[in-house]
Amino acid sequence: MAEEIKANVTLNLEGLMCPMPVVRISKAIKDVVVGEVIEATATDPGVLIDIPAWARTTGNEVIKIEREGKIVHFFVRRLK
Repeated sequence: MAEEIKANVTLNLEGLMCPMPVVRISKAIKDVVVGEVIEATATDPGVLIDIPAWARTTGNEVIKIEREGKIVHFFVRRLK
């Protein structure tokens, strides 16, 4: 049985196009403490590439990212 990921903040980024999902997650990550998790949903398929790239360049961690239909669901942990 997979462990459930507990999010501290949830964002709805659906309907936003590049670069807004990255802009919003970047702003939100500054409002959580190190170790906390942001859960988000988006409809822009670009986040499948953009969010992991953003996480690598900012030193954060994508815990999980998956696409179901038009919805991309992902979890990011603040590491710095």
